[in-house]
Amino acid sequence: MERERSRRWARYGRYALVVVLTLGAVQNGAASGGGPYVTVRSGALVACGLALLWGRGVWWLAPALTTVTTGVWGWPGLPLFLVALFDLADRRRLRAALVCSVLALAGNAVLHPATSLWVPQQYGSTLFLLLAVIGGLWMGNRRRLVQALHAQVEHLRTERELREQAVRLAERSAIAAEMHDVLAHRLSLIALHTGILATRRDTLPGPVVERLGLLRTASTDALTDLRDVLGALRTTEPVPAAEPPAPVLRDVEEMIEQARSAGQVIRVTVEGSPAQAPAAHRLAVYRLVQEALTNARKHAPGAPVGVRITYAPPATVVEVTNPPGTDLTGAGPVASGFGLIGLRERVEALGGHLDAGPGGAGTWRLAARIPHPVTEENGPRT
Repeated sequence: MERERSRRWARYGRYALVVVLTLGAVQNGAASGGGPYVTVRSGALVACGLALLWGRGVWWLAPALTTVTTGVWGWPGLPLFLVALFDLADRRRLRAALVCSVLALAGNAVLHPATSLWVPQQYGSTLFLLLAVIGGLWMGNRRRLVQALHAQVEHLRTERELREQAVRLAERSAIAAEMHDVLAHRLSLIALHTGILATRRDTLPGPVVERLGLLRTASTDALTDLRDVLGALRTTEPVPAAEPPAPVLRDVEEMIEQARSAGQVIRVTVEGSPAQAPAAHRLAVYRLVQEALTNARKHAPGAPVGVRITYAPPATVVEVTNPPGTDLTGAGPVASGFGLIGLRERVEALGGHLDAGPGGAGTWRLAARIPHPVTEENGPRT
């Protein structure tokens, strides 16, 4: 919007300049000729002004008219001729500008040798011609540079949006793959236990045996459908149907111990038990803590990290803080910031929200809150 407004005002300024120069040229032509305003020369000058205003689609029209007018009548048409030369130089048509200059000067010298543009003065006409060409070259190069910079910025903005979209899609695929593993594991357990109970059908009532058969069939069909729909998202080889897949619930404390063994100082506070949170929450907690510790190692090496995790209802809460680093020699490369985009996608998909940014006293804080789902036993959670 700002760029379009600047273009519009530049166009208005050009119109005003050409109109003023045209009126001045007509007045100077009438004054120098000692005659009325309505003459062939005035008509030619007005035609030159109109060509400069609305003849930009035909690039040669305005230069041709101003060259003829300046060559025939001299000084009155010079200001408009300078504008035409400026436009030619702005479009990088230097050869055309040189030809027009030579023709205008030569024609004026032949038709008006006493008052031609070649008559020596304090500031000769050739200086004005040279300034017009140089000014046009500078303006054209500047405009093309600005356009190239705008195009580059737009390209970078589009590229960043595409990368963010790719990160979100990758995070969604990772979430789907993880939930595929978890759900497949639990459905396998259901099918296993119902099969064990079905082997004791002699001691169970007939309706119960029938229901167990339906439950086993439904769980097996659901497991098959789950494998067909989400199995393509797994990065490893598919697990055979006879072997139930292992769950992907990774241990947060094990990851923290690995970071401590690498020299990172971490203070951990855990409230509640991981079993109190859904499997999707535990997966999100693992990724949040992992990303926060990685960022702390990169951007605040040597700084202690505080980790607080709450699993108990009404919400799963993760908060990781760290002050500025002290060991600058171990600083890693600047991250792209796309890790937080993936985390935000994961947290928002679970109905929560993520805050990441500078806190007080120069600390960095990453905090996420994921509400527990509503259950019939405990009612709505906030």
